[in-house]
Amino acid sequence: MDDELCWLAAADVAARIAAGTLDPVEVVAAALGRIDTVQPLLNCFADVWHDQARERAHAASAAVRRGDRLGPLHGVPVAVKDTTPTRGHRTTLGSVTHRDWIPDADTSIVTSLEAAGAIIVGKTTTPEFAHTLTTESPLLGITRNPWALDRTPGGSSGGSAAAVASGCVALAEGSDMGGSVRIPAAWCGIVGLKPSLGRIPMDTLPGMFDLLSHHGPLARTVGDAALFLQVTQGPSDLDIMSQGFPSDLGSIENGALGLRIGVCVDLGAWAVDDDIAAAVMATAGVLAGGGAQVRQVEVTVTADHLRAWRDMWAVFMAGYYGHFLDEFEAEMDPAVVDLIHHGNTISAPDYKRLELIRTDLWRRFAPIFADCDVLLCPTMSTGPTPASRADWAGPSPEADGRLHSPDMTEVFNLLAPCPALSIPGGLDRDGLPIGVQLVGRRWRDDLVLQAGRYVEQATTSIGRPTLFA
Repeated sequence: MDDELCWLAAADVAARIAAGTLDPVEVVAAALGRIDTVQPLLNCFADVWHDQARERAHAASAAVRRGDRLGPLHGVPVAVKDTTPTRGHRTTLGSVTHRDWIPDADTSIVTSLEAAGAIIVGKTTTPEFAHTLTTESPLLGITRNPWALDRTPGGSSGGSAAAVASGCVALAEGSDMGGSVRIPAAWCGIVGLKPSLGRIPMDTLPGMFDLLSHHGPLARTVGDAALFLQVTQGPSDLDIMSQGFPSDLGSIENGALGLRIGVCVDLGAWAVDDDIAAAVMATAGVLAGGGAQVRQVEVTVTADHLRAWRDMWAVFMAGYYGHFLDEFEAEMDPAVVDLIHHGNTISAPDYKRLELIRTDLWRRFAPIFADCDVLLCPTMSTGPTPASRADWAGPSPEADGRLHSPDMTEVFNLLAPCPALSIPGGLDRDGLPIGVQLVGRRWRDDLVLQAGRYVEQATTSIGRPTLFA
């Protein structure tokens, strides 16, 4: 089968299948063949469902021949992150603690994707409990970036991002608690969306009242990300926090005219690579050229805000996974163990007081979103780090008074109702992808997708990773 099938947008594949000019059997065979080719190099899949995918492809083909009503993703191969439970298939969470867990039910996002006609071809790799911005775990090993095998694709949805960027699937599911969709999207040169809180029902966690966590798509186009959101958004009684009103995405093709864009390269605090800063300003120029009202804005994020997110994340880890230490500590990622121990040191009153820091952060951003539809900033302040944390020294000391943490994403999980989209912003001097981040007003997923879609249509694609072109 022509390898170009592997690079078609999901919307194009679905349209051709519906028109009868493309057979789901061919499409799925091409995806599985691509996975088998790249997996030994990238390690982006935890499990591949060869037999089930082929069986469902034949069923999808028969449905087309019968003239059945087809869903918007009918016959399209997709991948699901290995933190998302799937009925009858191993779901490890990247951890030895779950290496033999086979859930007896699908989560709502899996049900929604399959109801739309998508064919799940496998589960993608993740660090243990999706805890960090590289994708490696004691159970699943190291996942590598399609643009440079010595670099990480990012995390924690790094397997999903690498699968999309290398042509295995056009769409993959990820989860985002501190940037885990946007980070790998930026470092793999694709699109990643953290929808507004509750836009896609989140019933994958042990608890249902989390205020950091989101499902979101990894895609090669903004249009495909919007399509993913369209078919998976709630409301759903499976998630009491899911939004009661779906987002109207009909406006995302309306261009940039009239959009109010605020630009802040460093969020008042970060040391940002020069190539990345230039990419942000170039994106601002593209939006202005399309008729958007673009202006510089000022906001200051502080180290206290980042520490607040990290303390919340540590308590999350301790509360949900700390009980596994008694049996599995020696086999777990030491970074996860450290997070759990740190979470256990934070008292209930101290945890409650983190809301004050979160409130302060919102009060710094609220004036911007009162006057702007979208905030434009970097997704990451640096290019991709080494594939293994063992080869990464970590953030530089902040002796210069700037923040040197690579990810400029987690602050927008603290502002969870604000959607955030990472889109490709070009390549840096090393030929590695740059991501630019579009952050929207509360609940306005449509506005970030509209801005991102215009940029995508008005600029030249960064192309494919050379190794997998």
